[in-house]
Amino acid sequence: MRKKEGNKEVDILSAAIKVFAECGFFDAKIAKIAELANVSIGSIYVYYENKDDILFKIFEQIWGGLYHNLESLVGRKDLTMVDKYDAMIDMIFDTFTENSATAIVIAHEQQRILMRTPEKFTPYYEQFVGLGERIVREGIKKGIFNPNINVNIFRHFLLGAFRDLINSWAVSPKDFPLNTMRQNVKFLSKYGLLNHK
Repeated sequence: MRKKEGNKEVDILSAAIKVFAECGFFDAKIAKIAELANVSIGSIYVYYENKDDILFKIFEQIWGGLYHNLESLVGRKDLTMVDKYDAMIDMIFDTFTENSATAIVIAHEQQRILMRTPEKFTPYYEQFVGLGERIVREGIKKGIFNPNINVNIFRHFLLGAFRDLINSWAVSPKDFPLNTMRQNVKFLSKYGLLNHK
C-alpha cells in the first residue's frame, strides 16, 4: 500500500464513520464514503482493500487509543483504585461520545464483528478490557471492591451496559443525558442498588 499523503486517510475514516452510522455497514457504499471524504473511489482502495478493512481500522484506532491511555493510567501510584476505575469509565464515555456517529458505529457494528470474525478484530480491545479487569482485581485484592464480584461476569455486564447506553444516547441525546449516564454507570457499578448507609 502506498504511504499516506496529507490527511486523506483521516478524511476517509471520518467519512466512513458517518456513512456507516447513517446507512449501516451492509448498506454503506464505497462511492458514498469517497464522495463525503472528497476523494476518488480509487484513493480509498490505495489505503483499504474493502469496507471490512475500513471498519477494522476504525476500531483499531478507537481501542488502540483507549488501551494506550489506560495503560499509562494503570501504572500510576498517585491514584487510588477508585480513581483509576472512574478515569477508565470517563475514557470510555469521552471516546465513544466525541460524536454520535462514532457511538452508533460502535454500538451497531462491534458485536457483529466479534461474533462473526473475532480473529480479525483489533487486539487492543481485549488488551483494554484486560487492563480494566486488572483494576477491578487489584481493587478486590486490596479490599476496596467487593470480594464476591465475579470479574468475568462484571466485565460482560459493564460492556453490555455501555453498548446499550451509548447507542441510546446517540439516537436520543435528550432522553439519555451524557453526564447523568456517566454518573449513574459509575455509581451503579461501584455501589450497586443496596443502600449502604
